[in-house]
Amino acid sequence: MKILLSCLLFVNAVCFLLFALDKRKAQQKQWRIAEKTLHLATLPGAALGAWAAILLLHHKNRKAAFWGITLALTLLQGAVLYFTWPYF
Repeated sequence: MKILLSCLLFVNAVCFLLFALDKRKAQQKQWRIAEKTLHLATLPGAALGAWAAILLLHHKNRKAAFWGITLALTLLQGAVLYFTWPYF
């Protein structure tokens, strides 16, 4: 269980840092990180990191399509957690 939580903490931190890097690149008018990459970073259980970046950094907070995909990934992760929790 400790290994799983450590992995989740790591992927959430990486996801948050990717969003922060993309925010910085946007402010400096540099080449951006693709939205697909940000979504792929969110996929392996990093929904909390993605939402923290969206809400704290105000990054991608006006794009409804981005929110929709992030919400879908969050619900998917919640469903996986719900159905696998008894096995932990």
